[in-house]
Amino acid sequence: MGSSASEKRSWGQIIRTWTHPRVITMLFLGFSAGIPILLIFSTLSVWLTEAGVGRSAVTFFSWAALGYSFKFVWAPLIDKLPLPFLTNLLGRRRAWMLVSQSLIIAAIVCMASVDPAASEKALTLMALSAVLLGFSSATQDIVIDAYRIECIDESFQALLSATYIAGYRIGMVVAGAGSLFIASFFGTTSEVYVYSAWQSTYQVIAGTMLIGVFTTLLIPEPEQNRDPAIYRYSSEQYLRLFFVFLAACTVFCTSFFYSGGIFFTLKQSLSGMLWNGVNLAGFFSETLRLALAILSAAFTVFVLVKLDVAEEVMVVETYVEPIREFFTRYGVKTAILILSLIGFYRVSDIVLGVVSNVFYVDLGFSKNVIAGITKLYGVGMTILGGFLGGMLTLRYGVYAILFLGALLSAGTNLLFMLLADSGSDIALLTVVIAVDNLSGGLAATAFVAFLSSLTNISFTAVQYALFSSLMTLFPKLFGGYSGTIVTNFGYNNFFLLTATMGVPVLLLIWLTRRKVASGED
Repeated sequence: MGSSASEKRSWGQIIRTWTHPRVITMLFLGFSAGIPILLIFSTLSVWLTEAGVGRSAVTFFSWAALGYSFKFVWAPLIDKLPLPFLTNLLGRRRAWMLVSQSLIIAAIVCMASVDPAASEKALTLMALSAVLLGFSSATQDIVIDAYRIECIDESFQALLSATYIAGYRIGMVVAGAGSLFIASFFGTTSEVYVYSAWQSTYQVIAGTMLIGVFTTLLIPEPEQNRDPAIYRYSSEQYLRLFFVFLAACTVFCTSFFYSGGIFFTLKQSLSGMLWNGVNLAGFFSETLRLALAILSAAFTVFVLVKLDVAEEVMVVETYVEPIREFFTRYGVKTAILILSLIGFYRVSDIVLGVVSNVFYVDLGFSKNVIAGITKLYGVGMTILGGFLGGMLTLRYGVYAILFLGALLSAGTNLLFMLLADSGSDIALLTVVIAVDNLSGGLAATAFVAFLSSLTNISFTAVQYALFSSLMTLFPKLFGGYSGTIVTNFGYNNFFLLTATMGVPVLLLIWLTRRKVASGED
């Protein structure tokens, strides 16, 4: 992993690689991946608020996030299941890519066809469409990640990561700020709600997804995916495996949602017994609730396999073998070290990001300043940092830039201490956002290239989906306590703590590089 000195490219060679067709391809696929997420979160929230939908009903739409949180559950099916007709016509990845993009367009159009202010039934249909959009979008992410890793050799992964991140951010701007501008153009406001304006807006954004569709139809399938030996089971066996998956998902969802009352009671009883009261009690009870749902789904799979509903060897190949292969390839100790690095690499910036908007408001910055500098200007700096990270990774190797990115991401958190002491200083805010987002984009590009290098080409979708899920798990868990830390210790101490969190990450990078290079467990 990483380039040796003899493999280093000149700056001229690096600049010319930006024109490689696969590098450009990822810009358009990244755009396609960036469109859906805000349509089921911030943009949709504005629409529902204008339509007069109550906050309690809006929580119904949190189900749409499940697709992103649990995409590793069905990623193995993306690796294993062929699609009738389309797989033979387009190939392993492009077939799934086209289906997911088609479902995204259908879901957005369905959302556009529903006025959430019309009735309770209409709001339910809107929520179901949002859930479909979330799962379709997460499926597209799985396939694009797999395609990116498989379409070209490892040395280009940093550049592909940079253009993918750039396209993704541009897609988010179009679906976020762009959709709000379009809706305003068509005449809807917070004072005067116009359903047809939001309908037209979502139809226009659905049209932008055609960029991804055309890209999918034009790009070639990675050569290794054309091997007919990839699909060696019968159609009946694949259908039975899919049935087991659906049964497990049904049991998981039923267990998770219908056990809510039981675990709410448990949380209430534990709230006075555990440290930090309700917060920690809630974390403990929700963890048990999730564990119960997972165990219920796993038991369902076990029973159905024992009843010969699905082939045991297929289930093992689909869900067990990708994990076993990773631990076998690196050894248990090194694999755990790598997974620790994945789990904690982004802890500094994600934990800080949880309270960043509240921090800006507390300093006295206006909404326009926050939107203009931290969002639009910040996105531009992130994209620039991504391109810089891609070139530096190609020049100096992934570990060197991974270390630099972690160092900068942690170090720039100290700048927020300076901002906290300076009040609403717009010039200083601009500098802090520029440095923070630039370093964040650089770190993200190197990190995605690092994750890509860890996958085995036989289990690309599964292993990368697991890595990317683990990447945000621990930071989000810690981030849930950001507000409590700020309340108890103040912003300065909080920013110092987030910067300190980056120090162990630097040690993990050094240890991982040494372990992987030596080949010792």
